[in-house]
This record gives sequence, structure tokens and C-alpha cells, in this order.
Amino acid sequence: MRSSDGDEQRLPGQTGAVAGQDFGAAVRQLREGTDPGAVGLPVGGRRVPGLRREELGELAGMSADYVRRLEQGRSHPSAGVVRAIARALRASRADYERLCALAGYAAADGAVPTDLGPGATRLLERFADTPMIVTDAAMNVVAVNSGFLALEHWDLPGERWDWNVAWRIFCHPFAAFQQSDADATAHEVIQVAQLRAALLRYPGDAALAGMVDEMRARSRRFDALWRAPRPVVAYESSARFVQSDGDSLTLAGNLIAIPGDDLAAVMLTAAPGSRDAARLGEVLGAVEGPAVIRVGQSGPG
Repeated sequence: MRSSDGDEQRLPGQTGAVAGQDFGAAVRQLREGTDPGAVGLPVGGRRVPGLRREELGELAGMSADYVRRLEQGRSHPSAGVVRAIARALRASRADYERLCALAGYAAADGAVPTDLGPGATRLLERFADTPMIVTDAAMNVVAVNSGFLALEHWDLPGERWDWNVAWRIFCHPFAAFQQSDADATAHEVIQVAQLRAALLRYPGDAALAGMVDEMRARSRRFDALWRAPRPVVAYESSARFVQSDGDSLTLAGNLIAIPGDDLAAVMLTAAPGSRDAARLGEVLGAVEGPAVIRVGQSGPG
């Protein structure tokens, strides 16, 4: 927008002026990189990759001509338009924040995203022989693989936050999940750091804030670490998993960030050549099931 003397004016809510061409180029890049099938559109009969402008316009509730003007830098989007485009393209949180920055807006502080993105899905599929879980930024488990369920330690006691890793560590520990004092402390410090970071990124998520408040009320240990957080030395810890037949195996868990989807994966591995590695091979060898299992408050589904 320009005033009568030609000077550019900032729109209400903008955090800075950024050339429209940069925003338009980002939209076009996302549009052309979006798989039509991923947004519910037919895949066949296409001569160019990605979505057509008409398709993006229909999904986002705007005309194809307006999409063209945005991509050419001839129109400036409102914050609502930016959100509509991001939703239509099913953009990751990182891509949404980038679009907001290029348009000159602060990203909306909504709820923690829980969608299992393509990056996390591929990770679960490619490491089917490694017990693995995928969590959102608030440490809610959103997906696991069959190898993880074969460890038999994740019970469902009927609590509201059964599938939240931090909640289970501090408020409802697993009987079949045993750690040394050092590993337990490392694990607790990681959980607190992850939750604090999530609250900073998503201050508007009432469910996350409510869970943290409940954890502080129920767990003195969590409250102490929340009030005086410790630095994370390494995003890993070890634990002994007790099987239903009385046998057990010790595995190391490593937390790996999946930035584009604001998710994280926990991979569980045994020391190479160890008795635990042999036992893990036996457990996984008997597994039958899908590589990706979505979970929720009521269990796998």
C-alpha cells in the first residue's frame, strides 16, 4: 500500500516491510512442490509439477487471478490470506512461519501441530526394524511403529494424557520401563526442556498450558525442574524394558528433531553385538504389523 506521496505504508499487524516478490516466489515454490494427492486432488494428466493456480485458489478460497497477482508481487496478502494459503497447501509450521515473515506478519500462536508429516512418515517406514516413536512439540506421541509396540511397556492406565511422554515419566511411570538414577535424571531434564520450548513457541495452546500446570501440581520433581531447569547435555538416555515373559533388554533412546513438521523421533537401539541386540532381534523378528501406527488418547488406531 502506498500513500499519496508514494511512500510505502505498513499494513496493520505487520512486523516489517518485505518485498512482495519474495513472498510470491515462496508461494509459487510451495505450490509447485505440493503433491496434488496429498491435498485430495487427482494426480494424473498433469504436464507440470505441483498444483495449478486455479487449484490453489479453490482450496484457499480465492481466485486464480489473485493467486497470480500474489505470486507476481502485485498484491499484498492479509494475515488471513497467508493462513489460508498455508492451510490449503498443508504447509509445515516452518513453511507457514516463513510465509508470515515474508509477508511481514508474526505467525499466529495457535495449537501445537500434531499432523504426521511426510518426513516423519518416511522415517518410520525406512527404519521399520528399529523401535521408534514420533512426538509433537509437546511430547504427545502421534505415531509409533510395530517394533515399538513389541517392547510391551506402554500401558494405558486411563489418564487424560496417557500418550504424553513427559506426563508418563513424571506422573504415571511405566512399570516395565526402568532406568538408573543418571539416565532417569537425563530423561527428565530432556522432557522439561522440550515442554518449556513448546510453551514459548505455542503460548496460545491451552491444552499444553493446562497439562504443564497439572504436572507441576502432581509432581514435585517436575515442579522443581520447571522452576530451576538444567541444561540438556545430550538428547539421549538408556532404559531397561521388561518383557511379559520376564526377560528384558536395555536400549538407548535418541531424540531426533524433524524441524519441518515440528515433530521429533525417538529411536531405540541396542549396543552392537550385545546380548540386548540379539534379544531385540528376536523381539522384532516376531513382529507383524504396519510400519506406521497412528496413536491418540484412546490408544493405537
